[in-house]
Amino acid sequence: GKTELARALAAFLLDDEARIVRLDMSEYMERHEVSKMIGAPPGYIGYGEGGQLTEKVRRNPYSVVLLDEVEKAHPDVFNMLLQILEDGQLTDAQGRTVSFRNTILIGTSNLGTETLSPDKRPIGFIQSAMPDYQEARQLVMREVKRFFKPEFLNRLDDIIVFHYLEQEDVLQIARMFVDELVERMHSRDIELEVDDAVIEKLARDGFDPVYGARPLRREVEHQVENPLAMKIVNGACPVHSRVRIRLLENTVHIDIIS
Repeated sequence: GKTELARALAAFLLDDEARIVRLDMSEYMERHEVSKMIGAPPGYIGYGEGGQLTEKVRRNPYSVVLLDEVEKAHPDVFNMLLQILEDGQLTDAQGRTVSFRNTILIGTSNLGTETLSPDKRPIGFIQSAMPDYQEARQLVMREVKRFFKPEFLNRLDDIIVFHYLEQEDVLQIARMFVDELVERMHSRDIELEVDDAVIEKLARDGFDPVYGARPLRREVEHQVENPLAMKIVNGACPVHSRVRIRLLENTVHIDIIS
């Protein structure tokens, strides 16, 4: 959901979902990998190629910069981010000053999510099955303040703690996944029709407030996409086919109409 929000923000503000610079911060866990963000120094392999962060922003100054799973980065990365958040600029390995004043910097993190399960909740918090939003935010912010240094947190405009997905939210996401599949099939000249009962079953089976929408994605793949792909591979669903996916005795059935 966090990454999808960044894509939607890029599409809304910049009219292009592709105007997003995404860095997986698990690739910067070691100290020697930090230099990849601004480029290799003189005398090292890769000098002159530009940094993975600075070069992309230099070429596309109006971008949404997504630092995915930012808590996994080496502490030296945060020292570099302090300069961006404070001055709005960063100097790359070739001495060029890259401006970040026209970018939106988003860092995503899963810090604190493991403390939301009842058996791992700290003493003093209600041991209910699922905490309400205020309790969840309090638990998450405790972990965030424990992990990140105050000078980093003090430079952030805002910290947003996502709400749990409700059953109705998962149903909407299921419809989006199915609509995406219908479009993909349409590009292969296959007309796909999915009954509402199937979407509701996918939403029920894939609903998990702790793990978000990923279990739903797996249910869509397992119950719909994989069986449909097998029919296409086996030749049972050729080009220009019309396919209906319906629910029969609580089981998803794929019918090739024509």
